[in-house]
Amino acid sequence: MYDCTRNYINGQWQESGSLEIRDIINPANGKCVGKIRMGNEDDVNAAVAAARAAFKDYSAWSVAKRLELMENILAGYQARYDEFAAAITAEMGAPVTLSKKAQAAMGMAHIQATMEALKNLGWEERAGNSAVIREAVGVCGLITPWNWPINQVACKVAPALAAGCTMVLKPSEIAPVDATLFAEVLDAAGVPPGVFNLVHGDGPNVGAAMSAHPDIDMMSFTGSTRAGILVAKAAADSVKRVAQELGGKSPNIIMETAPIDEAVSSGVRECFSNTGQSCNAPTRMLVPQQRFEEAVSVARATAERIRVGDPEDPETQMGPVISETQYGKIQALIEAGMEEGARLVTGGLGKPEGLEAGNYVKPTIFADVNNQMTIAREEIFGPVLTMIPYSNLEQAIEIANDTPYGLSAYVYGADKDEAMAVARRLRAGMVHLNGSGVDIAAPFGGYKQSGNGREWGAHGLEDFLETKAIMGA
Repeated sequence: MYDCTRNYINGQWQESGSLEIRDIINPANGKCVGKIRMGNEDDVNAAVAAARAAFKDYSAWSVAKRLELMENILAGYQARYDEFAAAITAEMGAPVTLSKKAQAAMGMAHIQATMEALKNLGWEERAGNSAVIREAVGVCGLITPWNWPINQVACKVAPALAAGCTMVLKPSEIAPVDATLFAEVLDAAGVPPGVFNLVHGDGPNVGAAMSAHPDIDMMSFTGSTRAGILVAKAAADSVKRVAQELGGKSPNIIMETAPIDEAVSSGVRECFSNTGQSCNAPTRMLVPQQRFEEAVSVARATAERIRVGDPEDPETQMGPVISETQYGKIQALIEAGMEEGARLVTGGLGKPEGLEAGNYVKPTIFADVNNQMTIAREEIFGPVLTMIPYSNLEQAIEIANDTPYGLSAYVYGADKDEAMAVARRLRAGMVHLNGSGVDIAAPFGGYKQSGNGREWGAHGLEDFLETKAIMGA
């Protein structure tokens, strides 16, 4: 049983004054795998006070000293790598192979990428007769989601530490175990008291208190657009910096020249990876009208080959969705697709046969979708792909951009230069060409209602820095 009943504040594990304790549920079987005590505003105040007190000394640390600290953190993470992977499988249902090769791997990769960015950062430059210097933004409030838990924790905590910031982290109350393990790693690595603080709890209590707190200089939030709006509104009164990575409804343009088998199967697998619970999933596949039925056949065959099952089984490719609530939301959106006239190609309502105990969803594909249907507008956050036909490339680009989101986009074409030309016209923060995956060194973030600011690598580090001009230097 995992124990997340204590907060980590000022270098000590402390119990909250809150009496509310919740179960941590394994979504694969509905069984309790641990306990979490929900924090409150008093816990936030104590954590922020500790972070504020620690900022003066820690922000003055040399780059070399911060790098040494991060080396210790990396070593500690690597030593407990398998524990992180196992925790992620238990708390949010990621298949064990995905947890080991991607989920836990991203935590380590972010620490390494941040260290490289810190080594190469220019802290001072000349502009006219002035010195322009960079320094830590201050005390940061970090709120992270459940779908890629340690990925999001590490890609915020690592650059904040590298920049010289102090911080308060609120991980998802649904999947808090990996963050608790990470706090243990930071403590063992020698992070000074008050520099990193962890407060468990939910958005309305802990998250809101952090966002409105006058002694927090910056909020970094990853989650739904709805929740991100609440964070921004709460932060507005103190005019603090707000960086957000929010929802998405990413288009995947299959160009007429693309190899259909390769392009479509790649898009289906990417959409259903992590059980469709990724903000950058390519959930809208745009296919030339004249090749549409060919693409539908490939998509169906690919989806029906995906092995859905117990996340503890190394052969499982797709596990459950995070909760009964999320399962219900996905079912309602599948039903909406059917009612609005989309053609159900495979999957549909209900659970896969033999998987009635957990929150399992059938890999589902809809064809003959138009971009005004609910399933083409709303972020489903589950294994549901919509296939939309287009008559020409101009129409495809118009459909792709016709969304309130702008996180990711995907383009597949035989000629990379042609695909690149399309990519330049897409209103998204990231575009993947011909099946390319994420790049840990490239900035991660979006346009429009997908957020602002950038994470990962050098751009992620810069988000935690202020710029100061010293005239006459």
